[in-house]
Amino acid sequence: MSLGSHINELRKKHEALSMEVERATRRPSIDDLEIAQMKKQKLRLKEEINRLESA
Repeated sequence: MSLGSHINELRKKHEALSMEVERATRRPSIDDLEIAQMKKQKLRLKEEINRLESA
């Protein structure tokens, strides 16, 4: 897998996670801890994308 395609896959995962966080915040039954974990995962993906783009 090339670096560009790897970055694109990370972006897709980041976008999908972003949409999942958005849906989760609208559901009252979802746990705040679960939302926080998804946001942390989303941040890790963003940091990895930034790291790879600047390499």
